[in-house]
Amino acid sequence: MALKIWLDAGLVDEKDASISVFDHGLLYGDGVFEGIRVYGGRVFELDAHMKRLFESARAIRLAMPMSWDEMIRAVETTVQANGIQDGYIRLVVTRGIGTLGLNPFTCQKAGLFIIADKIQLYPEELYEKGMKVISATTVRNHPLAIPPQVKSLNYLNNILAKIEALDRDVPEAVMYNHEGYVAEATGDNVFIVKNNVIYAPPVDAGSLEGITRAVVIKLARQEGLEVVEKNLTRHDLYVCDEFFLTGTAAEVIG
Repeated sequence: MALKIWLDAGLVDEKDASISVFDHGLLYGDGVFEGIRVYGGRVFELDAHMKRLFESARAIRLAMPMSWDEMIRAVETTVQANGIQDGYIRLVVTRGIGTLGLNPFTCQKAGLFIIADKIQLYPEELYEKGMKVISATTVRNHPLAIPPQVKSLNYLNNILAKIEALDRDVPEAVMYNHEGYVAEATGDNVFIVKNNVIYAPPVDAGSLEGITRAVVIKLARQEGLEVVEKNLTRHDLYVCDEFFLTGTAAEVIG
């Protein structure tokens, strides 16, 4: 069955969902997005995703095309229109249509599209048996250049590290920051366990402030587990007892 896509002001058929070649989201990666899970027909942690989306937009001076409540209704309407019970939402806000050139203020209004569909990042057996990762040589963007808290459309830094992993026939790579500390994987947050203590790199090491990351930390502490956010080295990964990744699309995988 063809999908229904939310495009700007309402739902359209998948075949009719298109954006202008002059949209700065396409031309320059100028925009923000969220990946959101649906479980049992309910959107998971929607308020947390909305908060990050609106803060990302504010950080890059992108005026949102609709209010918080309108955005939530658009997300829920798209999920319902596609009959999604367990799936994935991609919510994208672009700078909008402008002229050739970097000036974002030639774009009169932000563009919006929402996709609700299925996603499978890794084969199911990897969730049972574990998966291999490599250490990427591609350095994570400097946090003073592109703040890691901004979930922007420009993922080239992560893609280059992903290519390194795929060239080595493994699905994922750990990225390090300019100081040599662990930042994140190409699309996931990193955790390790050592002597029954869970460790995670701090956000200022260059990692996205992941929604699933926050949920895992909260649940672990509720269960009485110690969680410490600290800078991690390559050596820490080599000698840890356990290693796992978290992300909306990946969920939890080790």
